[in-house]
Amino acid sequence: MSKSTTIHQVRQSLAEARRIVVKVGSGVLVDPNHHLNTERIGNLVESLRRLLETKSQVVLVSSGAIAAGTPVMGLEKRPLSIPQKQACAAIGQSRLMALYESFFSAHGQHTAQILLTQDDVRNRERYLNAKNTMETLLSAGILPIVNENDTVAVQEIKFGDNDNLSTQVAALVQADLMLFLSSVDGLYDKDPEMMLGDESPISVVERITDEHFQYARDRTNPSGISTGGMKSKLMAIQKVTHYGVPAVLANGLREGVIERVLSGAEEGTLFLPHEDRLSARKHWILHSLPPKGDLTIDAGAVHAIIEEGKSLLPIGITAFSGDFRSGNAVRILGPDGKEIARGLSHYSSQEVSIIRGCRSEKIVSLLGYSYYEEVVHRDNLVVVGK
Repeated sequence: MSKSTTIHQVRQSLAEARRIVVKVGSGVLVDPNHHLNTERIGNLVESLRRLLETKSQVVLVSSGAIAAGTPVMGLEKRPLSIPQKQACAAIGQSRLMALYESFFSAHGQHTAQILLTQDDVRNRERYLNAKNTMETLLSAGILPIVNENDTVAVQEIKFGDNDNLSTQVAALVQADLMLFLSSVDGLYDKDPEMMLGDESPISVVERITDEHFQYARDRTNPSGISTGGMKSKLMAIQKVTHYGVPAVLANGLREGVIERVLSGAEEGTLFLPHEDRLSARKHWILHSLPPKGDLTIDAGAVHAIIEEGKSLLPIGITAFSGDFRSGNAVRILGPDGKEIARGLSHYSSQEVSIIRGCRSEKIVSLLGYSYYEEVVHRDNLVVVGK
């Protein structure tokens, strides 16, 4: 089977997606005067409504709250200070949700608001609670609308957060397709500042490489509504395709773009899913948890983890750094200092300092107790490089 035939089949298979996460950026929802563009939002809702009529389930990750609240605060452009951003988000989020609900309810469809922060997906219990909530809403035919909880988040308030948030949502709900609606037609193979205007985006990306990041410079956006964020989108798409979900980056300013993508048309850039997909748990470990420390291991342990799929035993650990507790994520580094895996440590950094380099049967005599024979069990370990 030829590559073109395979790619065509992938595009055609998008019509079979039954659970779709749609991420729409501020540049699509907001006009240059920082007002919500009701006509454009109405067109988006109409496309999503038609999709719901086909028995598909949809989760909408929607930006636009800060931009929508900006004019109400009497500001002429996007705020720069954290308190102003949080105030604008508090005002704009209610306006945004009211508009969505009014459009959907006119057709007998209803929405639910879900506001998340990174802490909600890093904490396993809260992650599962969010998952259960979304599953319940989707089963009831309610469309969840997700946004960053900007009124309480600080570090997370920056462009690209909802790109990354959408990948967490896609893993959370086990999506069949991730659709990014932006103000660009797709990913181009050249510097956007050097384009003449008649170029076409890349049709298909089999796997994102360093080369894609080199020519994915962000566009300059004089309106200040958004900053382009192509690199942020590429990083987000890497994560979602790693989970085994195809992704499409398309122009949300074009009416009917969702229908064309799902019809198999060559619309936007299609990013193919990895064949060696991660499980939901390992995706959570790799992409949701910030590592709290590093474990450096010897060549024998590297071979056992990468080539044999084994756990990390204390005898293979040569050094450690950081202050971590049992259950925290840690990076696992080879002798050259490069990260080869990431996982959840059964032991704290203080305990690792005592048992590193020893055989597992010596743990009890060294600590006075033993939780596990492994420092990182293979079920809680994700290889990130071979």
